[in-house]
Amino acid sequence: MQTSSQTEPTEKAFTRYQVFIIAILAILQFTVILDFMVLSPLGAMLMEELHIIPSQFGLVVSAYAFSAGASGLLAAGFADRFDRKKLLVFFYTGFVLGTLLCGIANSYQFLLVARVVTGLFGGVIGSIGYAIIADLFAVQVRGRVMGFVQAAFAASQILGIPIGLLLANQFGWHATFLMIVGVSIVVGILIIGYMKPITAHLNSQSATNPFGHLAHTLSQPTYILAFATTTLLATGGFMLMPFGSAFAIYNLGVSMQELPVIYAVTGVFSIVFGPIIGKLSDKIGKYPMFVIGSLIAMVFIAIYNNLGVTPLWLIILLNVITFIGVSSRMISGTALMTAIPKLPDRGAFMSVNSSVQQISGGIGSAVAGLIVIQESTKPILHYDILGYVVIVAMVITVVMMYFVNRRVNQLSGQEALPKDQQVQAEV
Repeated sequence: MQTSSQTEPTEKAFTRYQVFIIAILAILQFTVILDFMVLSPLGAMLMEELHIIPSQFGLVVSAYAFSAGASGLLAAGFADRFDRKKLLVFFYTGFVLGTLLCGIANSYQFLLVARVVTGLFGGVIGSIGYAIIADLFAVQVRGRVMGFVQAAFAASQILGIPIGLLLANQFGWHATFLMIVGVSIVVGILIIGYMKPITAHLNSQSATNPFGHLAHTLSQPTYILAFATTTLLATGGFMLMPFGSAFAIYNLGVSMQELPVIYAVTGVFSIVFGPIIGKLSDKIGKYPMFVIGSLIAMVFIAIYNNLGVTPLWLIILLNVITFIGVSSRMISGTALMTAIPKLPDRGAFMSVNSSVQQISGGIGSAVAGLIVIQESTKPILHYDILGYVVIVAMVITVVMMYFVNRRVNQLSGQEALPKDQQVQAEV
């Protein structure tokens, strides 16, 4: 009977409202991810126009991450005490304001402050989205849900970044951020108008004050294991992205006009493979999918980071395969993490986990800026060393994720998903 109940949700089609929730969370993720990721392809342009060096650019990237990490910790104690929809609207509004400030920034200092503001609000949005997914969807179908939501990452590659680069090339880099503001306003209106209140978690709250709730979340051994795993998962991921475009231009011989092509083609394949990876992770297991993705990513990072001037077709091929590996890690790993917290702790757990991810990513970006060396328009040095550091982090993460997976298996059918929180309960 237990086996039957576990497999049943995967055979049912999502309802129209569930499809809307998946779509709106995916588009929301698209805007937030694009806001962060667009800094990488704009890196060469920003460093030239604002007269900043790699270490300063690394700080611009990490400023978002550090402020997002701080806000995640501050919000964690309150995350389970409000309607998740209201929390989402509040933080998304602040994110739009911060992105607008980026769009009008005219100096390094202004941009740095704008990234801090954007991070304070944007860094919490992902955790609220994951808590909503955990509330509304059974763990057996979360791989599929994450596959679609994480496809937003690919969509930012295929749609957002190329369009952003074209706007930047035509009207300046400010136009890219203003484009994100426009799309985000539309998304915000849809959330306010059509998303239903999400309040089932309020019925299971204790009388503990917000700071006690945060302390409780930070003291659970299983949660600590998950946070430690997220630390390494994020550190490796954030290290390579900030200088990806600069490496492509100054080391691989890619022009600014060819850069959108790389992101677009890579995004097409990633957006197609995202849902497939999600379904596979539900079928063969989320941890096996994580291991497969990690192995693919490690092999091709080692190859890519040691390249010199390379034909465009080969650069695109290597990028496609690498991003499929990275997507496999993120989809399966995130789905596993959503199965860890108990219902009363979901918002707090996701907020702290997001905070840990952002802070670790900020450290990774800052460290990457210290490892990488570039003088004027000469090739970037030590990008290969950066790749080796990331590979070591990935190996350790695979081991740690094994223990996370073992704990999820122990929780399965017990307290990971209370009966009243099955897919149909909220729709």
